[in-house]
Amino acid sequence: MDESVYFSDNFFSAGTTTIFNNRKEPIGSLDLKSAFTSSLAVQDLDGNMICEGKFRTFSNRWVISNPIGEIGELRQRFSFFSKKFIYSSYSEEAVEIESDAFSREYRIIQRNGDPIAQFYKINGFFQNPSFQLTNLSKDSFSSAELICVVMGVHMINKRAASSHTTTPP
Repeated sequence: MDESVYFSDNFFSAGTTTIFNNRKEPIGSLDLKSAFTSSLAVQDLDGNMICEGKFRTFSNRWVISNPIGEIGELRQRFSFFSKKFIYSSYSEEAVEIESDAFSREYRIIQRNGDPIAQFYKINGFFQNPSFQLTNLSKDSFSSAELICVVMGVHMINKRAASSHTTTPP
């Protein structure tokens, strides 16, 4: 049976939040390092970093690393009427992340269409963004790596939304 994990962002994208399993037991934490750098780390229960994600300098590409080094890169793909991203893992083939235009549900699939994971944005209107991630392929990608991918999608969407807002003259 595939187990889901639950985690959330903070209002200012700073601080630490707990990662829970289906039984509402803490299994780790998400360290949202700073509201100014848009970087984060997934930690185990002892506070050890499992993997981290951050934007490349002057880029909209989200880089994911483990304690040894970089393990993949996430980027947005242009598409009409849908949201699409590509995650290029350095150890596996590239996977696609897709969602309908106004949906809160995303699918992570291999190029041949096989599902790897799915995640949902499950928060209310005035709440911090929260996510439910179900890893369907634990052999290919760890849940910690997929949490970094999900938060990367969220950060890219936030960055795109803030760049489209205009300020009054």
